Amino acid sequence: MSAIPASTAQPGRVYRYYDFVMVAFVTVLLCSNLIGAAKAAQVTLPLIGTVTFGAGVLFFPISYIFGDVLTEVYGYGRDRRVVWAGFAALAFASFMSLVVLNMPVAPFMADYQKSLQDVFGNTWRIALGSLIAFCCGSFTNSYVLAKMKLWTGGRWLWTRTIGSTLAGELVDSSLFYVIAFYGVWPLEKVIQVAVAQYVLKTGWEVVMTPVTYKVVGFLKRTENEDYYDRNTDFTPFRLKV
Repeated sequence: MSAIPASTAQPGRVYRYYDFVMVAFVTVLLCSNLIGAAKAAQVTLPLIGTVTFGAGVLFFPISYIFGDVLTEVYGYGRDRRVVWAGFAALAFASFMSLVVLNMPVAPFMADYQKSLQDVFGNTWRIALGSLIAFCCGSFTNSYVLAKMKLWTGGRWLWTRTIGSTLAGELVDSSLFYVIAFYGVWPLEKVIQVAVAQYVLKTGWEVVMTPVTYKVVGFLKRTENEDYYDRNTDFTPFRLKV
């Protein structure tokens, strides 16, 4: 599909599915961080043996797939807006959890309060690690994909979806587990879980490549858009497309 010129591709354009992709991205991001972010799961795999990993790894990589789709179809600028929307949602969820859990509890809810604390009472380090790792990893993913699209002339989509995820997830996994658990877990466990999470996340991207192709193809045809970031300001610190 030929690219729409950058001068006419984005400002003023109205897209049919952009908002839906944004909502899906933020939903996956919130759920994967609130449900299972602090839980270390353990499974035994044939030939590999026992593997320990963060439980949220099963769903969090979907947010990276959405990030790939957004950058590939709509460009870095529009993905940047979605990343900041996700950051704001995560920040608000962390703040709301803090406020709600620290409000005085009714006597008949005392036992239930402990359960709420166990589920939603992420420490400040986990919340901070999630926010920093998400932002840095997502912007790395989007930047690498946008640049690789220019380098490849829009060919070989799989190279940039996988390549950008390798870079973005490396930043994300490294930052999150160091910020959240260094000094809390034994160092070898921090490294083990971070490595396992990285391998599983990038593996998800490889497995989901056919789905990514179908979604990208559908959106490019439907939106009549295939954006190339030729004149893009890649600073993450802005909302304007």
